[in-house]
Amino acid sequence: MSGTLIDLLPELTRRRALVGWMLASFLVTFLATRAITRAIRTGRGPFRNAKFGGVHVHHQVYGIFLLLGAGTAEFTYRPATPWSDLLAVLFGMGAALTLDEFALWLHLEDVYWERQGRSSVDAVLVAMIVGVLLVVGVNPFGDDSGGSASVTAVGVVGNLVFALVAILKGRPVLGVVGVFVPFLALVAALRLARPTSPWARSRYDDRRMARARRRFPSGRQTRWDRLVDIFAGTPAPADRGRTPL
Repeated sequence: MSGTLIDLLPELTRRRALVGWMLASFLVTFLATRAITRAIRTGRGPFRNAKFGGVHVHHQVYGIFLLLGAGTAEFTYRPATPWSDLLAVLFGMGAALTLDEFALWLHLEDVYWERQGRSSVDAVLVAMIVGVLLVVGVNPFGDDSGGSASVTAVGVVGNLVFALVAILKGRPVLGVVGVFVPFLALVAALRLARPTSPWARSRYDDRRMARARRRFPSGRQTRWDRLVDIFAGTPAPADRGRTPL
C-alpha cells in the first residue's frame, strides 16, 4: 500500500498543480471581467461592448471557444509541461468568461445586472470553492479507506443523493460543496427548505410552508448574499436592456 501511494505522489502533485493553474486563471479572469463590465456600465475607461456586424458579442462566446480549444488540445495531444500548464490556464480563463454569464444562458436573455444575474456570481463562487477543494486534495470519488468497491459505491451514491436534496431545497452552495464533504451534504439535506425552492413547492403543506417563510422571510440577506453583492452590484432599472462586454 505504501509503495503504491509513493508511486502516485508525483501524479497527485502534478494534478493539483494543473488545478491550481486553472483556479488562479479563473479567479484573475473573473475579477478582470467584472472590473471591465463595471467600467462599461458606468462609461469609464476605454472599454466598450464588442460588436461584429452590428451584433453584440457577449464575453461568454470567447469563453466557449477557449473551453473548446483547450479541451480539444488536451484530449488530443496530452501535452507535457509547460504546455499542459498553458492549457490549464486557458481552460480556467474560458470557464470564468462562460460562467460569468451563466444567468444569460440560463434565462436566454440579458439579465447581467438584474436580480436574476446574481446567479452568475453564485455559479462562479461555487466553482471557485470546488477548485479550492480539488487543490487541497479532496476527492468525492476516492477510496482511501481500503474498503470494498461496493461499500464505496454506496457511500458515493448516498452522498450524491443528499447533495441533490440540498440543492432542491434551495441550498445549492451547500449541496455542491457537500459532494466533497459528505457530512455537510447530510446536514443540508435535513435542514428546512427555502420556501421558493422546488422541494418546498412540491412537498410542503401549508404548515411547513409557513414555517419556511418565517425562517426565510422575503428580503432577508445571508452572508452569502452579501458576498455576492460585492461582485454582482445593485440591479438598477436604468440598466435594463444594456448589454455587458
